[in-house]
Amino acid sequence: QLVESGGGSVLAGGSLRLSCTTSASAFDRPLMGWLRQAPGKEREVIAANRWAEHITYYAESVKGRFTMTRDNAKRTAYLEMNSLKPEDTAIYYCAVGSGSMGHHPADYAFWGQGTRVIVSS
Repeated sequence: QLVESGGGSVLAGGSLRLSCTTSASAFDRPLMGWLRQAPGKEREVIAANRWAEHITYYAESVKGRFTMTRDNAKRTAYLEMNSLKPEDTAIYYCAVGSGSMGHHPADYAFWGQGTRVIVSS
């Protein structure tokens, strides 16, 4: 099970931190990612972490503004989002998977319910 929280409404240039609290089995999966789906658009991977190999991927649209971290003791992953733009408005999901680099939504087997982020100008 994965449960996201931390979404909300912010002005452009602001910041939010999303959290994803997971079950033990989900947290131990080798791949964890953050994805988003904007209105009228396909779901996209914005950050993916293969934690055992210390590999983190960021989509170009968020690179340098978003940071994905994890707290092993709390079984929680975070997405720190800075310098938010109106085009970041979307529902944000955390998800886990196994045997891939996680650059595509199909790489993920289990998903949270999502948390909505609205960025206004």
